[in-house]
Amino acid sequence: MKNSIQFGILFLCLALTASFSINKVQVNRLVTEYKTDPIGIDVEKPRLSWQLNSDEESVLQTAYEIRVADSKEDLQKGRNLIWTSEKVESDQSVNVVYEGPALQSMQCVYWQVRVWDNKNRASAWSTPAFWEMGILDKALWTASYIAMDDITTEKKSHPSQYFRRGFQTKKTVKSATVQATSLGVYELYLNGEKVGDDLFTPGYTSYNKRLQYQTYDVTNLLKVDNALGAIVGDGWYRGNIGWKGDYAFYGKQLALLVQLHINYTDGTRETIGSNGDWKASYGPILESDMYNGEKYDARLEMDGWAKTGFDDSQWQKVKILDHSKDILVAPQGPPVKAIEEIKPKKLMTTPKGEIVLDLGQNIVGWARMKVNGQKGHKVTLKFAEVLDKDGNFYTTNLRAAEATDIYILKGEGEEMFEPHFTSHGFRYIQVINYPGTLNPDDITGIVIHSDISPTGNFTTSDPMINQLQSNIQWGQRDNFLDIPTDCPQRDERAGWTGDAQVFSMTAAYNFDVAAFYTKWLKDLALDQHENGSVTNVVPDILTGGEGVSAKGGATGWADAAVIIPWTVYQSYGDKRILREQYDSMKGWVDYMAKKSGGDYLWNDPKHWHWGDWLAYNADKPDYNGSVTEKDLIATAYAYYSTSLLGKIASIIGKTEDVGKYAEQAKNIKKAFIQEYITPNGRLVSHTQTAYAMALSFDLIPENLIEKSAAYFAADVEKFGHLTTGFLGTPLLCSTLSKIGRDDLAFMLLNRKEFPSWLYPITMGATTIWERWDTQKPDGTIIEGMNSFNHYSYGAIGEWLYTHVGGLRIDPKNPGYKHIIFDPHPGGGLTSANAEFLSLYGKIKSDWQIKDGKFHYEVVIPANTTATVTLPEAELGNISLNDGKIKPEVQKTMKQTDDGVQLKLGSGTYRFSYSAEQLKASIKS
Repeated sequence: MKNSIQFGILFLCLALTASFSINKVQVNRLVTEYKTDPIGIDVEKPRLSWQLNSDEESVLQTAYEIRVADSKEDLQKGRNLIWTSEKVESDQSVNVVYEGPALQSMQCVYWQVRVWDNKNRASAWSTPAFWEMGILDKALWTASYIAMDDITTEKKSHPSQYFRRGFQTKKTVKSATVQATSLGVYELYLNGEKVGDDLFTPGYTSYNKRLQYQTYDVTNLLKVDNALGAIVGDGWYRGNIGWKGDYAFYGKQLALLVQLHINYTDGTRETIGSNGDWKASYGPILESDMYNGEKYDARLEMDGWAKTGFDDSQWQKVKILDHSKDILVAPQGPPVKAIEEIKPKKLMTTPKGEIVLDLGQNIVGWARMKVNGQKGHKVTLKFAEVLDKDGNFYTTNLRAAEATDIYILKGEGEEMFEPHFTSHGFRYIQVINYPGTLNPDDITGIVIHSDISPTGNFTTSDPMINQLQSNIQWGQRDNFLDIPTDCPQRDERAGWTGDAQVFSMTAAYNFDVAAFYTKWLKDLALDQHENGSVTNVVPDILTGGEGVSAKGGATGWADAAVIIPWTVYQSYGDKRILREQYDSMKGWVDYMAKKSGGDYLWNDPKHWHWGDWLAYNADKPDYNGSVTEKDLIATAYAYYSTSLLGKIASIIGKTEDVGKYAEQAKNIKKAFIQEYITPNGRLVSHTQTAYAMALSFDLIPENLIEKSAAYFAADVEKFGHLTTGFLGTPLLCSTLSKIGRDDLAFMLLNRKEFPSWLYPITMGATTIWERWDTQKPDGTIIEGMNSFNHYSYGAIGEWLYTHVGGLRIDPKNPGYKHIIFDPHPGGGLTSANAEFLSLYGKIKSDWQIKDGKFHYEVVIPANTTATVTLPEAELGNISLNDGKIKPEVQKTMKQTDDGVQLKLGSGTYRFSYSAEQLKASIKS
């Protein structure tokens, strides 16, 4: 008996110990195709990712098990499983492909995962997650496109269209989803409630090639008696688009497609779709244009139009429109949403007598207005980015974009107005004819953009550099509106490929852009010409326009086809995007090869290239300090993209292409050296951009690197400022650091006079400017093409994260599976903190020089490893976590020219050591 009791106690202790060990590693943050619990996806083999959490150090996953079931109950009990991976010996926890049976249209499945760590401990099963498929079989689209008899050829904004239909549910509803899309942009309503909070659906794609549809769970909105309703506006499809004054670029007639699927508790189903039984009418939205704004007459509101019991006898019968359903696709990118609200910081009267509100931040979105007045009273809201040098409201840089919302009151007490199908880029709001006294609380700025999650942040001891980081992030928010636009305010707002290309890595530090770029790159490939040439903007709204620039194929711009997929692969470890975009990449590289001819040089005088666009003073004939030959740039990019393609071919197993493109790149480099580099290492275009590009892309022969680097540094020293444009600027500081001239890189960063990154901040900028001198020191604003919200020059952010902050991707282990920590104090900074939320978890590189010591904290997420360099450190003079360094860590440490390098597993580590040699960086 005594032995039995002792055995029982021992067994209980072992069980508690085992339970404790299991809880040491937890699994959470389950995502499917970069999304949490997505519904309506059409990726037939979705990829699953998860994170490991543990308080211990050096935790790695050694195995995982995934299980999938039709219900949460079955999943948690491990019964009736659709698929189980069983135990898989692997450290992969990101983008693991579902390998179960083929999934059916609208099938919802639940999944969870457990892992084993490097101490052979199993975690508990994770909390269940789910995903739901969209319509995979196009034959299941039984609804019809419906339209009003409203075909237009007029170049003007048209009233938005209202659609409705009543119906009844026949039994007790178990679940219901609705799919919807439109030719135009739509808002969907069920029983008077807006379905979802997405904006500008179905989103902006190359509409004649693919059209997105959205899926929403509407189970809780259904009743016995119901009404479906929708508003459809011109949007990108039929509205004003581009700067050439194009209307109806994709089509002359709006249309709606809706399909509601109801599952009853008795196992039966019912589908209610748009058809000839629907009714349509115009309503209070008299005009709605992406550039010009919205005109809304509240006197024409139709109370209850999307509810049951509404009298639609005066509405017209809809027409059935014959339009392809084969091009319908589920969205892969994030939807546009209203993200934030900003209250005005100041109410002012300008010298001209204009009533103006200042939000204090340049944003994209609209103003929500609270107003009380007489019926028929008209209030006008105008939007601008800046005030002119005299302090008056300035809209010249908007060109043809009117950026004006008009609201006509119905006069029934307090009214609220928000537009439906327009957005503006603005900081200032001019309020005209407001009834009574305007209070700043009556207006709210609504910030909208694609729902990209923040992932990174960078802060320093310098408030101006922190403001620069803020400007970079705001510029990205404002211009990532379903596509990566160049600017959000004037009559353009196009998906310029060059802007997107140079900024892509900075973008991937600031926000989660994997799904965003995945969606946009599909349109890039579809709009790509048969000969491989890539269009200048995506979606392509320039083809057929006047001038050679409309034809595309400009290096630095078209190279987005190769470089952005590579960025996504490096940032997220995503091999699928390389496979899916491979034909597009190959098409572009092969096009460049044809253009280059037998000598591998791209020097066709008839071919248009943008070159180093908007380089400093490049437009002045008597100034030769910044004009880089376009042929040199074109050949350099041909080499870079061809080299990348060879690497990509190797990564995804295109073995037949590896040698081909490696050899092609070798020949391009040889031709570049012969044509553009003198035997003494001087480039024929003796510019900062030329040297930065050649050195960054590894085009300089090894024996000439030192001489070319000296020419480069001497040019920067001669001018004392940058002279680069769109293509040279992103490479400038990183290349100076590459050649060991951090002093010059920090000099350029810290410069406050024009031209520099900080100069706009001295002028009050809250976003990145298009031009270095968008606004002169005296307040004069350049007229014509001029944007106060253009993210291209914000590409300096990559250098801030990777070099100053020291948080870098290991190219050999992409997606932060192995992390490189290598900070570089300098420029008078006493601290810098770079943080990033990777697919594995939070990463942190935080250094500070204080009290004569260098303090450095790194955070390494579970299931990753890192190499850390402690700058100017010496072996034997380092403390870790306020104590001695453990023997297992000491074994990895080695002295290098840069300091001490060591290897670490996951965990939080705090180093400190004497910083006598780093004090000079504070004074520089």
